[in-house]
Amino acid sequence: MLIPIEEHELLVFWVQLFTLLLFARALGYTARKVGLPSVIGELIAGLVLGPSVFGELWPDGFHWFLPESETQSAALLGISWIGLFLLLIVTGFETDLALIRKLGRPVTLVATGSLLLPFAGGLVVGLLLPAETFLGQDVDRVTFAFFVATALSVSALAVVAKILSEMGMMRRDFGQITVAVGMANDLVGWMLLGVFAGVAGSGSVSLGGVATTVGGMALFLVGMLTVGQRLVDFGLRRVRRRGENLGGALTVSILVALGAGVITQRLGVEAVLGAFVAGVVLARSRFQHHDTRHHLESITFTMFAPLFFATAGLRIDLQTLRSATALRWTAVVVLVAIVAKFIGAYAGARVAGRTHRAGLALGAGLNARGALEVVIATVGLELGVFSNTAFTVIVLVPVITSIFASVSLRAVVHNYQGTPDEMERLGREAALSRNLVVRNQRMLVPSRGQPTSIAAAQLLHLAWPPESGVTVLSVANGEVEPDIEPLRNVLHGREVEYRRVKNGSPLEAIRRETELGFGVIGLGAHDVVDGQLISPFIDDVLSEAPIPVVVVRRARNLDRPLPAAFSRALVAVAATPGSRAAQEVAFNLGRQLGTELIVAHVEAPEANEGVLPRMFHRRAVPTADATVGRRLVEQSRELAGEIGVDAEAVVRQAAHPGEELVKIARQREVDLVVVGTSLRRAAGKPFLGRNVEYILANCDATVAVVFVPIDL
Repeated sequence: MLIPIEEHELLVFWVQLFTLLLFARALGYTARKVGLPSVIGELIAGLVLGPSVFGELWPDGFHWFLPESETQSAALLGISWIGLFLLLIVTGFETDLALIRKLGRPVTLVATGSLLLPFAGGLVVGLLLPAETFLGQDVDRVTFAFFVATALSVSALAVVAKILSEMGMMRRDFGQITVAVGMANDLVGWMLLGVFAGVAGSGSVSLGGVATTVGGMALFLVGMLTVGQRLVDFGLRRVRRRGENLGGALTVSILVALGAGVITQRLGVEAVLGAFVAGVVLARSRFQHHDTRHHLESITFTMFAPLFFATAGLRIDLQTLRSATALRWTAVVVLVAIVAKFIGAYAGARVAGRTHRAGLALGAGLNARGALEVVIATVGLELGVFSNTAFTVIVLVPVITSIFASVSLRAVVHNYQGTPDEMERLGREAALSRNLVVRNQRMLVPSRGQPTSIAAAQLLHLAWPPESGVTVLSVANGEVEPDIEPLRNVLHGREVEYRRVKNGSPLEAIRRETELGFGVIGLGAHDVVDGQLISPFIDDVLSEAPIPVVVVRRARNLDRPLPAAFSRALVAVAATPGSRAAQEVAFNLGRQLGTELIVAHVEAPEANEGVLPRMFHRRAVPTADATVGRRLVEQSRELAGEIGVDAEAVVRQAAHPGEELVKIARQREVDLVVVGTSLRRAAGKPFLGRNVEYILANCDATVAVVFVPIDL
């Protein structure tokens, strides 16, 4: 039965939230202004509002603000846990399992070093700390030492993630290693806490309990990444069927995270680790709404995360450290925590073959501690393992080490470029994020196994990032099962889903499929169908497509399903979104194959201004002053350079740009022509434009036309 909260308690609760959030946001902003992560200011906000400052300056006001009431504490700590829960969901969204698997050896070695050395250092310190100052009542020295060792060995995944996120370092190799190691540290820390809490409470170790926790967590992780992933995909897929349903996607995401949290809490590991794993699974789903992460981040970083960190700072009471002995040993504990963690992480990184700077960055970043240390200190105090002084020291460690982590990490990574492979990956990711069409999104290829659709699949496979999955959609209507094995061969190494719709309209099947979050449709076109360059079916798809469409018409006179690797490609350049999309396709394909690239801009003479359809020029310019054309092709070459390829520039003037482009293609013997156009619709039908029609009709090479919806 719910027990109502008294009016006064509600008033105090709302004052607590208002004051904590005000101070946390203000001091977080101040911290950013002086070059520190906002988490430092948020922790200090709690310290200022806690017994160390507010309690000393105005005792009566402090006791009104933080009364010794279980109801009051439970309400505030409940909000704090929600903040940590949301923060770890967001962290899971930013965690790249594929990259972590690639970095598996460094993750394992850094995790080992960053746990073992601080644990050993904590044991030594725990055995040496003065009993009269730090030990609780009726506790043996060894149990006390194990609690101290556990507190010093772990890292704070939430704090580390927030620091990396604010510094823009989450996608760096060391950033992903840090997050993975932070998760391992937290997981081991929670299990050690369960073991040693059992020892302190009963005087013996429950091997059965430890096995249950470890085995249960292993099953949970495997289940979430397999069956759990399918269930998440099913839920988000149902939501996406209803259109741009952001509210539904957020609901599914929160429910999945809460369910995962319930499971890990039942296993004896805190619910927040379940939230982290749920975030990873939710981010991996191809049906996830693209704005879910943004909305979760907004509410988390503006309200709940600052409240969590400020509440953690409230627990610090510096008054217990007034004696010289307490201060001296506090310095020793903090020093051992920082140095042992730094050396352990650095040594693991160096053994794994990471660079000196990467090792320093890992040593700095993993030094951040947070909620787990507070929990360890709280459990130790409640079990009588820690005295009030020891509790304050353990709670103070996260504040000092987090400040050290943020300051040292910023210093270490200043002007740090990383390895060439890492820089190439980051550059590719940055270029993809700026792209209009070629992005890390799933591709849809309608096909019954014909050579035309195989050619479209090949082009998309060569141009899109390898992480992008493909769905091959076949509408058979009772026909024999189509042979899609050639498409699987073309798409080798890429995640491929095959969906066969036995009955219904192919157009309706494609329309329903595009509701599920695809980035592009790839269609293969025949040379001529009933006198038409583009078939009625492709016309219908273009008439309704809400996303970009790439139509590929195979080269003429081919005696095999696939052409040879494209050795030379021509790209039509103009100041239009369609042209930008065509360049993205051609340049990414060129980077994959080493294709020789020619970027061409054709201008119409000024005399023909207003007469010709101008798909490939912005305005007419005299031949002697073709500055617009030169500027466009130079911009195109700059884009090619960003993607990692070189391109030859050609600027010509002709009355009919389409004819001139076909002439260039023949002269240079290109085997691929890529053009782009905005997807304009008139009377329910797509408008190709004269130049695109001419190129499709008269160019013998493979032609790829990239159609971009005008409102994209």
